[in-house]
Amino acid sequence: MDKSWATFGRDLHLDLTGPGGLRAGLTRALREAVRTGRLAPGTRLPSTRSLAADLGIARNTVAETYADLVAEGWLSARQGSGTHVADRAQPHAVPARRPAGPGHRAAPRFDLTPGTPDVSAFPRTAWLAAARRALTAAPHEAFGYGTARGRPELRAVLADYLARARGVRADPERIVVCAGFMQGLALVSRALRAAGGGPGRAAGRRGAADRGPGTTPDGWRPGDGTVATESYGLDFHRHVIGRAGLRTVPLTVDAHGARTAELAGLDDVRAALLTPAHQFPTGVPLHPGRRAEALNWAAEHGALILEDDYDGEFRYDRQPVGALQGLDPDRVVYMGTSSKSLAPALRLSWMVLPDRLVDPVLAVKSTGEWQSGSLDQLTLAEFLSSGAYDRHLRGMRLRYRRRRDALVAALAAHAPHVRVSGIAAGLHAVLELPPGTEQSIVTAARWQGLALEGLSRFRDPAATEPARDGLVVAYGRPPDHSFAGVLDALLRALPPEPQAD
Repeated sequence: MDKSWATFGRDLHLDLTGPGGLRAGLTRALREAVRTGRLAPGTRLPSTRSLAADLGIARNTVAETYADLVAEGWLSARQGSGTHVADRAQPHAVPARRPAGPGHRAAPRFDLTPGTPDVSAFPRTAWLAAARRALTAAPHEAFGYGTARGRPELRAVLADYLARARGVRADPERIVVCAGFMQGLALVSRALRAAGGGPGRAAGRRGAADRGPGTTPDGWRPGDGTVATESYGLDFHRHVIGRAGLRTVPLTVDAHGARTAELAGLDDVRAALLTPAHQFPTGVPLHPGRRAEALNWAAEHGALILEDDYDGEFRYDRQPVGALQGLDPDRVVYMGTSSKSLAPALRLSWMVLPDRLVDPVLAVKSTGEWQSGSLDQLTLAEFLSSGAYDRHLRGMRLRYRRRRDALVAALAAHAPHVRVSGIAAGLHAVLELPPGTEQSIVTAARWQGLALEGLSRFRDPAATEPARDGLVVAYGRPPDHSFAGVLDALLRALPPEPQAD
């Protein structure tokens, strides 16, 4: 029985069509593959027998083609070592794009933009050990496509961890694993749009006889609606909500977080997206009184709180602020992620849903949404249950706190006129600036090789409160070895202290 083509050497994608017959087509295809760099210098080619079998042509045709290309200098061949792409057969280089002009600046040396932790500190050794244990113990069905809800092993471990570390009241059956926070927000938004949201302030406590047609027993109804978002936050969160067919309206943010009392004055608001533990980007926790206001509003109007607990595990000066969900799990969607605690590349996040929202979210997620890889889910479950996650977080808290302290000390010594806030938790701080100076300082930072975002970058254009000038400094992002250089560049970009008259 002849050997299958799949048993021979490495595969080559070669198109033999064109004038001149098979030999000419093969010569042309190999020459083009070398010229364009698809076959790099030094690459070993399949034997004449293997390639002939793969392509379904005569072995002599391949041998003659190889000989022709060796003679031309494209290939090299030595007895006993096979045929290789010649070392001097360099592909044509694509010309580098020239700078746009004299104002062109090189890529920044240091990155202080928020959104990413210190990825150089990812616990590779511990993660690999957990992956090996998880892979060894994985049931056969774990290598299938998975389910919309997520691996049961991870959901069970998450329920225990979130209760212990964040005060979340979670049952594994109410946890849905997602491929990142953005997917979770999109799923909830689409579920609200499809299955309905809060009926608005006028209908919060109506009886069944008073509900309109199509309204569910708990007061929800399908159709258009609005989600309240914090006036300072991430614009792509608003975009995700908008793409789901819902509108957004801003809630004012001040020194105590979002002004949740404003919710009672808004019509047709089905949910409020909040960052209670550490407002992004201002860095303040939501005041206890406002937490109570938000929950009371949700209960009265049949609405939801979407709790973004993006970095709640990183608190430095006192005990972490517990999750809002623990106070009312039937009104709060808790949303957590591994993007700040481990790395964004894992694409692992989770939602703890009220009972009434589980089926609508799963219905949306089952229509073709990406699933997180089962093996990564099993690895995270093992990482959590073994205690490696807690050990990693303790180490990273110490590392990030040292950087925060170094930032505060450097500002106190060299720029005492710049006030820093939002430093009790998280991976970033806010440097407050005089009105009208933010953009010029962001530009000066670029000239110092520093990528930096101003506070205005995160302000909702629909916000009504006066704009604030400031810098959002993500001290958690640069690796340790570069942090001294980061501080030097930042201090050079800051304005000098105003001189007294």
